[in-house]
Amino acid sequence: MQHDHIDPALVDFGVLADWMDGQSLPGGAFERVERLGGGTQNVLVRFWRGDREYVLRRPPAHLRPKSNDALRREARVLAALDGTGVRAPRLIAACADETVMGGAVFYLMESVRGFNPTTTLPRLHADDPAVRHRMGLDAAAALAELGAVDHVAVGLGDLGRPDGFLERQVGRWLSELDSYGKLDGYPGPDIPGLMDVASWLEAGRPRDWRPGIMHGDYHLANLLYAVDGPEVAAIVDWEMCTIGDPLLDLGWLIATWPGPDTAKLSGAIGAAGGLPEPAELAQVYAARSDRDLSALTWYAVLACFKLGIVLEGTHARAFAGKAPQDVGDLLHATTLGLFARARTFMEA
Repeated sequence: MQHDHIDPALVDFGVLADWMDGQSLPGGAFERVERLGGGTQNVLVRFWRGDREYVLRRPPAHLRPKSNDALRREARVLAALDGTGVRAPRLIAACADETVMGGAVFYLMESVRGFNPTTTLPRLHADDPAVRHRMGLDAAAALAELGAVDHVAVGLGDLGRPDGFLERQVGRWLSELDSYGKLDGYPGPDIPGLMDVASWLEAGRPRDWRPGIMHGDYHLANLLYAVDGPEVAAIVDWEMCTIGDPLLDLGWLIATWPGPDTAKLSGAIGAAGGLPEPAELAQVYAARSDRDLSALTWYAVLACFKLGIVLEGTHARAFAGKAPQDVGDLLHATTLGLFARARTFMEA
């Protein structure tokens, strides 16, 4: 019971059938099996069985040390969010035991009808700037819904380490940047303004904040939109989720928001334009949240700093032959753009 275009090392459908039967899910043949693309390293396979549609998600073929833990965390978060109104895919069942399917944990979720606006825009969204403007506003509204969830009440009280979360950030990411020095051939970070941004963040850190659920990588490429309107259908790729300061998600959205210097990264929707300004995103979030947004610029600068350092890791790996050079170069240029954007925010 294998499907020619799906590597049996990734998904063994015989094993999957037995496991699903054990979960009392509808039986029968696997139909309409297809591998889904996406920016993620994780594997996504959509199929039908017993008149029900599923998407299976598992870590990449080459497991990294934390791949299974990240997927277990993701499944736990999706289960906790079910019923909260947060626009996340609905979890159907999860297999947290990696011995079942050849070393990888996996889970099944409902399929979401939607499209990723960085890869494609349907005619409705491509032709009407007013629709794209509302798409942008709804990205902020969907995020505010997540930020409003009481993480303790939904059973995620022990998911992260919120105590000292903001205090740890600058040191944590500078040490990450420092660790790239172990990679052969990497000459070290050439990032103008690196320490200026770090010092500014340390000096201006908000004293009062309230922990909550953070998506951890909230930007347009991790949203699926409804095919028939401007609404966010689902927030996807939850593996970076933690309990921290949800305002960093809003800062991340603003830091990555399509602008003259970042339109390339946001693909189709960035090229089409017509999106709201970051200040409008903040207004939408503020109207749906009781969080204090007075330090929002600080969060946007932290997001530029953190994401810039994360992307520089691929640049460093390219020197060591562990990533394609052209990808490394593109991401290094993006890092420089993020630090330039951080300085613009600081000066504003």
